[in-house]
Amino acid sequence: MTAALGFRRLGLAALALAAVGVAALALAPVMISSQSVREAVKAEIRAASRLDPILRGAAEVSLFPFGAVNFSDVVLGSAQDGEPPLRAERLTANLHLFPLLLGRVEVADISLLRPRIVIDVGAGGRSNWSALVETLARTLRPDAAGPRAAVFSEIRVAGGIVEYRDPLRGIDETIGDIDMSLAWPSISNSFGATGRFVWRDEPVEANLVISNFFAALVGERSGVKIRIGGAPLKLAFEGAISRLPTVKIDGTLAADAPSLRQAMRWSGHRMLPGGGFGHFSLKAQAVAVGGTISLSQAHVELDGNAAEGVLSIATDGRQSVQGTLAMPRLDLNPYIANFRLLTADSREWDRGPIALDGLEAIDLDLRLSAQEVLIDKARLGRTALGANLRGGKLALTIGESQAFGGLVQGSLALARSDAGADVSARVIFTDVDLERCLRDMFGVRRVEGKGTINVAAAGSGQSVHAIAGSLSGNVSLDARGGGLNGFNVEQLLRRLERRPLSGGGEFRSGRTAFTQIAFAVKANAGHAHIAELRLEGPAVRIAATGLAAIATREIDLKGTASLLSSAKDQASAFDLPFIVQGPWDDPLILPDPQSLIRRSGAATPHLNANRTRAPPDVAPLAGGNGAQSGAAASR
Repeated sequence: MTAALGFRRLGLAALALAAVGVAALALAPVMISSQSVREAVKAEIRAASRLDPILRGAAEVSLFPFGAVNFSDVVLGSAQDGEPPLRAERLTANLHLFPLLLGRVEVADISLLRPRIVIDVGAGGRSNWSALVETLARTLRPDAAGPRAAVFSEIRVAGGIVEYRDPLRGIDETIGDIDMSLAWPSISNSFGATGRFVWRDEPVEANLVISNFFAALVGERSGVKIRIGGAPLKLAFEGAISRLPTVKIDGTLAADAPSLRQAMRWSGHRMLPGGGFGHFSLKAQAVAVGGTISLSQAHVELDGNAAEGVLSIATDGRQSVQGTLAMPRLDLNPYIANFRLLTADSREWDRGPIALDGLEAIDLDLRLSAQEVLIDKARLGRTALGANLRGGKLALTIGESQAFGGLVQGSLALARSDAGADVSARVIFTDVDLERCLRDMFGVRRVEGKGTINVAAAGSGQSVHAIAGSLSGNVSLDARGGGLNGFNVEQLLRRLERRPLSGGGEFRSGRTAFTQIAFAVKANAGHAHIAELRLEGPAVRIAATGLAAIATREIDLKGTASLLSSAKDQASAFDLPFIVQGPWDDPLILPDPQSLIRRSGAATPHLNANRTRAPPDVAPLAGGNGAQSGAAASR
């Protein structure tokens, strides 16, 4: 009974206290004038920042049921060129409840509705915010005169806009739809910002922590953490920042993007033409001094290629990237996927325009080393590459590549010009496996053995077809000890030696061994002169010269195939003149009909008579419609 009575009395006391609180809240508007609340809020803001807000609109004070003061049309700082550094449609100051019951006005937090923040950077790096920042720094000094009263510690921003203008650097950016919460350093030394904004039509989540806000304001070293996350790019940094004697940022940087091409386009940068530049990730120790960012211990992944090394990025003036990277494998196929040499049916050069937009956007100087390099169907071994892009001209230097059982060295250059594109190449394939090299690099599948290929060519045009029609340069092949696959020249010559008019038969199989093969071509404006085509083997010898049209991919050769009497004296036992005409990937090979008739004793009396008539229908020995070989010649 006594306990129940005690609980009843305690309940009545609590109810009475609540009634007193409600009564105090109800009487607060009478006890505290709106003008005093307004001035108290201004004083709190001034005490927290030493900044004097200009309240140009009306003020509304609400003390029940919750204390709040609303100011409309608020301006911070003096206007320059008619536009103040900060202007908000409304500033709302929420008040602490219990101090308000005691007749004191203390701000709990501040909200800014649709603030517009303008940052104009002028000469010398000073902006319209410099004076405000200096005033704020004096306020937050640890040794500032006089004790600072406890003030609000949170500022909320809704629907804000930030405009950043730097005419000297050509920067004019706008960040909109800012909804953030700022942890103001009224109690601790740190400053934090968490929220979201929209930049270039992409929503971005952001988080910023500055461990010593005062040190950051005055330019001294302070810890900083940054997290930015959006659909195009995710970025994280943890380290330190200082501004004296120059801006310096150092720490750990991590970035990830589903598509580097899309991320760069979103950030306002033009990318290199072609394909590739898909998934990208980076983790490195970063040091930024002035406008240069140095990345050490960098681990980079791009399009499935993983590399480690160092990078240097210059952002002042013309943007440039320099670095040295090492990787286990370099797959170049994503970057040449949109580039085609031949049409879909592989019958002629591609006539599509070559896109080189973006080459002038950035400068590159990269040194790459890889254990393996993939280019189309070719697979190269240990390779050292240099990529240099300057002034819109791209140069690739192959320092040394262990490829096709030999070495590859040379350079490739690509530049935009009035003609469309200027292309040049100087490549030497030394002591390579000809079967693999010619198949993977040039699509030729008939030569095997070891040899050296020297290519030096240049051309220009709007398309691959146009470039092919303008090519000038030299190509040479020198090989020893191998074979010509798909042709048995010895078998053919021995058959024709015994029966000159028997026709060639089917000889596009087998192999013709050679001890040496030499090939030399000189091209000028798309027209190639085949100065030498020579094959020497144990049983046969072939020599030919002629012309080739590079644009139409056609050849016109004349030569002689000789059957040797023995391997010792290399004397010719049987010579067969021939011509080669048509597309170079499937030409017609025709023997000289008159030489065959002359070797045939039965046909000799009719030779002079037939000279006045049309030549006999002699079928090709190979290529083209070679399936009909031998039939017409034997009639």
